[in-house]
Amino acid sequence: MARPRPTVPPALRRAALAASGWIALAATALPGGSPLRWIPVLAFVGLAPGLALLLPRPAGRQPGARLETLAFAAPLSLSLATLLATGLFLADAFSAAVFLGVLAGFVTVAALLPGVPLPAARAAGDQDPLRPAVPGSRTPPS
Repeated sequence: MARPRPTVPPALRRAALAASGWIALAATALPGGSPLRWIPVLAFVGLAPGLALLLPRPAGRQPGARLETLAFAAPLSLSLATLLATGLFLADAFSAAVFLGVLAGFVTVAALLPGVPLPAARAAGDQDPLRPAVPGSRTPPS
């Protein structure tokens, strides 16, 4: 018999996500080249902005929702980081501290907002919002 997975409260997930940027910013004070410096920064820049926009997911998700969120969070995070870095370079204001500080502020604000709905994040019985319901039918038309 499978054990139920322990669930993390959404408020704790949001707080951890918001704190991750500030931890990555604090890690830049460590000596250069240290794994304790680059691992938190790489993990933060690679996943946190996308997860902040996509989380929290509603309960009762479809099976692929967690994988879909992770698969979409990485490219979204890297895209946002690239846009920010480009803007800072064009403004001649780029530094690691400014980059991580602005990104950490963005993640902190985004973690407080509701997540972007993804198709797999809908509960199993939810209707697709792009397909109108047909009265008297339980499945949307194809």
